[in-house]
Amino acid sequence: MNILYGVPGEGMGHATRSKVVIQHLLEAGHKVQVVSSSRAYQLLARTFPGRVHEIRGFHLAYRELTVSKLRTAALTLRTAPENLVVNFRKYREMFFGVEFDVVISDFESFSYLFAKSKRLPVISIDNMQVISRARLDVVVPPAEYGNLEVARQIVRAKLPRSQHYFVTTFFPLPLSKPNTTLVPPIIRPEILAAQPTTGTHVLVYQSATTQSNLVPLLQNLPKQEFRVYGFNKEENHGNVQLKAFSEQGFIEDLASARAIITNGGFSLISEAVFLHKPICAIPIPAQFEQFLNAAEVEKLGYGRHFPALTADNLKAFLYDLTGFETALTSYSQDGNELLFRQLDALLAGL
Repeated sequence: MNILYGVPGEGMGHATRSKVVIQHLLEAGHKVQVVSSSRAYQLLARTFPGRVHEIRGFHLAYRELTVSKLRTAALTLRTAPENLVVNFRKYREMFFGVEFDVVISDFESFSYLFAKSKRLPVISIDNMQVISRARLDVVVPPAEYGNLEVARQIVRAKLPRSQHYFVTTFFPLPLSKPNTTLVPPIIRPEILAAQPTTGTHVLVYQSATTQSNLVPLLQNLPKQEFRVYGFNKEENHGNVQLKAFSEQGFIEDLASARAIITNGGFSLISEAVFLHKPICAIPIPAQFEQFLNAAEVEKLGYGRHFPALTADNLKAFLYDLTGFETALTSYSQDGNELLFRQLDALLAGL
């Protein structure tokens, strides 16, 4: 089949997950063209030279480590009309004379709009649709009601009336809408090949790098070694080691970590669950999807969910590691095989 694959530029998790699926589709004999933006475009273009085309994408706006709904809406409204015009012009130039059979989107809007304009079927593969297409089983505090409603409205507006939705998740939920299949998280080959061990260090991934008090906060636990990614520099501060970005180094530190401290991002939490690493999750405020991931981590007994990172919270988390490790032993998945089988069967039936 001739497939167009849309990958958003916001967040590298989309790119690393889509990379796995695109590779599978190519190995299955399909012809695949990819559209993306920003850093995701750069990664995918290096991986699949000649198949990846750059478009303009949407971006989240932040204010003091929190997603600003007002600024994001203003940014989207200001740039959307021009982006639509530019992107559709690029589509005409890039794909003139090309007839696609189906569009697959990882929460990417412009490939979806292209599909609708050509009356092509759309297959959605992402984790966000769980917010709209499943019944949540965690208690949502009043402070999160507004964030939940905003998230639901955004998710419902993305890829409506698609042919099918593959929702990647590490927590099973009852479905509330048809044409939906829950599948395990997409795990990249490097993680599948990793041999997990239990070292003495705790891996810290800090995406909000302006948290200036992180190092002194971690130094309050002098007997515990921390390896911190996110600041992209090499520095030693006693028991705290800042690490420059290295994909291989990060994977090795993840596979050998005693535990993980991170935000509520789906990709790293999924990899930690797959490798049976206890998780301390501190979601970025106003991102309901991160709140949900963190809440599910605690509900399943895989770790703790805290609204803020403090020395007392870290001590409480580290004190209970044995219980989290026991709970994690019940989790298993057969790589990405379930998604691949289901996707192959769906494509064969189109």
